[in-house]
Amino acid sequence: MGKVVNVGLLGFGTVGAGAARILLERAELLEQRTGAAIRLARVCDLDITTPRGVQIPSGVLTTDVKDLLDDPQIDVFIELIGGVGVARRFVMEAVEKGKHVVTANKALLATHGHEIFEAATRRGVTVGFEASVGGGIPVIKTLREGLVANRIHTVMGIMNGTANYILTRMTDEARAFQDVLSDAQRLGYAEADPTYDVEGVDTAHKLAIVATLGFGTPVALSDIYVEGIARLTPLDMEYAREFGYRVKLLAIARLSPQGLELRVHPAMLPAGHLLAQVGGAFNAFYFIGDSVGKVLLYGLGAGRMPTGSAVVADLVDIARDLVQGGAPTGRVPPLGIPFHALQTVPKSPMEALVGRYYVRFSAVDRPGVLARISGILGDLGISVASVVQKGRGREASVPIVMLTHEAREAQVRQALARIDALEVVSDKTVVVRIEDHQALEEKIDEERRQ
Repeated sequence: MGKVVNVGLLGFGTVGAGAARILLERAELLEQRTGAAIRLARVCDLDITTPRGVQIPSGVLTTDVKDLLDDPQIDVFIELIGGVGVARRFVMEAVEKGKHVVTANKALLATHGHEIFEAATRRGVTVGFEASVGGGIPVIKTLREGLVANRIHTVMGIMNGTANYILTRMTDEARAFQDVLSDAQRLGYAEADPTYDVEGVDTAHKLAIVATLGFGTPVALSDIYVEGIARLTPLDMEYAREFGYRVKLLAIARLSPQGLELRVHPAMLPAGHLLAQVGGAFNAFYFIGDSVGKVLLYGLGAGRMPTGSAVVADLVDIARDLVQGGAPTGRVPPLGIPFHALQTVPKSPMEALVGRYYVRFSAVDRPGVLARISGILGDLGISVASVVQKGRGREASVPIVMLTHEAREAQVRQALARIDALEVVSDKTVVVRIEDHQALEEKIDEERRQ
């Protein structure tokens, strides 16, 4: 009999059931591809009676995590319970007991990844986390291995399917945010509490992981500027379309003269941009490397089987190394480079960002209002490229939309604070940053060709 890799699975929810199903139903295929039998030895969850659509062999289910952690025969510990506190404790214990770890827990890695990877390196075990970002899309492997010869200039992506689903329907059907969110919850695309999805927190967790890999520097959640989509309206989608853009919740990590930009916020992309065409609950990851140029990865970023597939992919990597008799950490470090080689890259503050802006004011329709708003913008050196005003006369307030030329974020914030304080402005101004870097991308392409 060949090598047997014993697996303990903690968390038998949606993703856990998907991973278990793949391990059980495709055991022969996986053994053929790895040279090892990957055996689901234990499955632990507080609830082991609710049907999951997966037939688990007798004696495998347990409610006691010690059955996994204290079993010396278990080679790999899979953590799929989510959260931070309890998950961290179990993962750290598994590492200290010499077990390799696979996790889909983006919040855990974004918060405690440095500690976990350091412990794993010291103990000589690996931490697989492909499933933490992008579901079944091979984002981690692409950055860590496929693009290893590149200096990454830009990481940009649609990293949350719930937010993308909502924005797509708001754009295509002119429906309000809350209406589409209610539909998304009913259809299972959004959680009962959708805060992490619609406020950009889930996306920030993923960006922290991807940016650490892409730029070889530790990235903390506190380094990332985060803004959600709840204040956007169908009117903003309509204006975006008229100007030739589509609105997406973007995660952006980009090297600039001021340092590494790290931000999550709604953005207007040119309608022809690859990311602008990603609709529904799909995710997409857009990389620019100095050798390879532009790379786009696209697919379902969540779900039982796609994410389960990513969990099993990490298991296969570990099994292949174990078959060869080597420690997985000796071949490909979890972060793509040795832990001690991580460098500190200065982070660019959000206030230093320079770009173009869409701003929508809600103002009383009377003479002189537009001049007052324009005057404040001009005082702070913000030049207006175009102005659109609709709905005159009958409403208590009317939308005034402006697109700016390039301006600095700090000045834009100062201007909007003064404008929102005017008695003629009836609501807080809506701001969407415009991500139109065609000239910059063309320059990178030209340098790559030389």
